[in-house]
Amino acid sequence: MTQSSRTFRIGTRGSPLALVQTETVRAKLAAAHGWPPEAFEIVVVKTSGDRVHDRPLADLGGKGLFTKEIEEALLAGRIDLAVHSAKDVPTFLPKGLTLAAFPFRADPRDAFVSARAGSLAALPRGAVVGTASIRREALIRRLRPDLKMTLLRGNVATRLEKAESGAVDATVIALAGLERLGLAARATAVLDLAEFPPAVAQGAIAIEIRANDAKAEKLVAAIDDMRVATALKAERAFLAELDGSCRAPIAGHAEVVGGRIEFYGLVIAPDGTGAAETRRAGAVADAAALGADAGRELRARAPKAALLNPV
Repeated sequence: MTQSSRTFRIGTRGSPLALVQTETVRAKLAAAHGWPPEAFEIVVVKTSGDRVHDRPLADLGGKGLFTKEIEEALLAGRIDLAVHSAKDVPTFLPKGLTLAAFPFRADPRDAFVSARAGSLAALPRGAVVGTASIRREALIRRLRPDLKMTLLRGNVATRLEKAESGAVDATVIALAGLERLGLAARATAVLDLAEFPPAVAQGAIAIEIRANDAKAEKLVAAIDDMRVATALKAERAFLAELDGSCRAPIAGHAEVVGGRIEFYGLVIAPDGTGAAETRRAGAVADAAALGADAGRELRARAPKAALLNPV
């Protein structure tokens, strides 16, 4: 694309992590098109999820709390594209919007942070772990049913401070967030992907645009990472079949390996006492169908307490 006289407005949350991610996207867009960074204006939009910190996200309505106001600004034409942590994007988008690019993905694993123990297994009985994620809580309860769980919300720095000061004995944070903020050294341990599978799309960045905006579509296509996009096709199709939200303890991860896609999915009861899991492998062209098929299987086999609308 040639330089336009207009400025493209990029909407984002105002957290330190969201701003770092959006700055990275802006730099990639500027480099891809040979434009100055000033061609892209970052517009901070405060979301419902940023305003309320004393209740679980599930009680407030789910993932859309971190995207709703940004999507409203996109539909109203106040911004031209939106940058999200892909795991925050609801399974089903508002009419008129589409996910047009997935420019990069960092390590999808979770990190354990504690001033009291070197690992989740090493925490003493009855230790208190803070989290706002029902997936993380369910996985912790499966591994360590003796631990006590408490709500811990806030930005990355807030949660780190609570764990390192002893306000809670430990917490679990996405490793990708720590890496992007230059805080990876603050992780006490990195949790094994097989033992502690991530949220769908964890570590990935998504760019959302208006569905009829050909100029924005062409703009962001230049930085789309097809390997990430393919993996997320499988993961989001899996989630869609399960009607997944942050009220359902679901984990899923796909990866393109040697020209094929490999997928793992898990549905677990909130108390960690029951789970169903599955794996798929196939051609990258079948990524969405593969993820959807895995979702249908687990919808039939999931613990009744795990899903909003189990069969």
